[in-house]
Amino acid sequence: MNFLKSHGRDNARFIRKQGLDRLFLECDTHMWRLGDRKIPEGITVDGGSDWFLLNRKFVEYITFSTDDLVTKMKRFYSFTLLPAESFFHTVLENSPYCDTMVDNNLRITNWNRKLGCKCQYKNIVDWCGCSPNDFKPSDFHRFQQTARPTFFARKFEAVVNQEVISQLDYYLYGNYPSGTPGLRSYWENVYDEPDGIHSISDVALTLYHSFSRLGLKKAETSFHMDGDNSCRYYPMGHPVSVHLYFLADHFQGFLIKHHTTNLAASKLETLETWVIPKKVFKIASPPSDFGRLHFLEVGTDWDAKERIFRNFGGLISPTDEPVSMQKWAKGPNVTVTVIWVDPVNVIAATYDILIESSAEFTHYKPPLNLPLRPGVWTIKILHHWVPVAETKFLVSPLTFLNKQAIRQEEATKLHGGPPKNAYMEQSFQGLNPVLNIPVSTGHLEQLKKNAMLTGTKLETWVDSLVGSVWSAVDICTTGPTSCPLMQACSQTSWSSLSPDPKSELGPVRPDGRLR
Repeated sequence: MNFLKSHGRDNARFIRKQGLDRLFLECDTHMWRLGDRKIPEGITVDGGSDWFLLNRKFVEYITFSTDDLVTKMKRFYSFTLLPAESFFHTVLENSPYCDTMVDNNLRITNWNRKLGCKCQYKNIVDWCGCSPNDFKPSDFHRFQQTARPTFFARKFEAVVNQEVISQLDYYLYGNYPSGTPGLRSYWENVYDEPDGIHSISDVALTLYHSFSRLGLKKAETSFHMDGDNSCRYYPMGHPVSVHLYFLADHFQGFLIKHHTTNLAASKLETLETWVIPKKVFKIASPPSDFGRLHFLEVGTDWDAKERIFRNFGGLISPTDEPVSMQKWAKGPNVTVTVIWVDPVNVIAATYDILIESSAEFTHYKPPLNLPLRPGVWTIKILHHWVPVAETKFLVSPLTFLNKQAIRQEEATKLHGGPPKNAYMEQSFQGLNPVLNIPVSTGHLEQLKKNAMLTGTKLETWVDSLVGSVWSAVDICTTGPTSCPLMQACSQTSWSSLSPDPKSELGPVRPDGRLR
């Protein structure tokens, strides 16, 4: 049998919605609509989900057959916008294997069209595709209430929600023994040495190095004894690996594994540093009467479907275009003012947002002139020009450009702020006294000097900025160490090397289960 989910009975609507009556060509990483076309005569068009299960006989048929149906359909669907959502359905229904079709793809898909169809946020789009949302605990009843045979479900994503994965695991296999470590933790590798440093951005490489140095300072201050260098280290080379760390579905920072030289023993040791972002969101004091704002955050790679920033930790460079996101409680329609302030108190942007009564999230990316001035930025939310809350975010200077140590002429250009010190054509300088935001010419002059820094002096500047918004929580060793107070990573609860029984896969049992 072949398991494919059909769209339903309204064939004309499906053809129109999928653009099957239009001619498309993929060229230069774009899909181009070339014109209209007719559906081949004598063919029953079908389609639906692009998730299906096909048996070997049918796969061999569509792969190797040279009959008219397969040949013509391959050519027809070579110029189609979304061929996977219709090609297999149509060929199967018109082929000698039509009696093997089962209208069920054996899976549960978590559709939330309101959130999953966000094509309007793309720059250019002719046809709007949709994507399922990740499952969360509130969706768990769908697994329990399914009436059809079900073998698969999508989407699951532990960086969005691990709890529902654990719930389903317990539902299928039973609970783990009491005291099992790592059940609420999740680690995701985002860089590994074999990937090569060209797989990550310059700002990520810059900050991973800075995080490593923060960890070594943590070791020195926590473990160092007078006259003893056994817990002092010198950093060596690029990071070995980097993990995102989550606990109870909350981002807990980065884990940076890095090589070092122990100053006492002059031996190579590999350590892992845990850094966590400091809390930078704060409500105005005294608090205003405005109570709709829950949270305010700045980042890049905003995912409107899952309503999270995919750039975990908010690693932002001077050439990035940050987005401000606000989370709201329901209430009456209101208008708030958002103000962006750069590290020398230049007001880079200000704009109003109308918050409708049912709005949960709003986000906006102001069209700021680049490069952004490096340092700690502030975003303020005002209601009737009364402060409501603010948050801070770091625009990091770069110690690397194109994965090489940055040169002075490059640093001066990249770290000197926007052309003519203007982020937009309009100047907001007149708002500084109104908002009680003093402009410091001395601070501006210092940043101009910092913009020319390279080498270790640049690293010192970067580390001072990073230390203002990140904290080194702990550090451990992956192997033998000369530092008697350094704990083994495998003995911690946070390290990427700590026990994680729920993620260990063994051979499939005779009953077909994993455990």
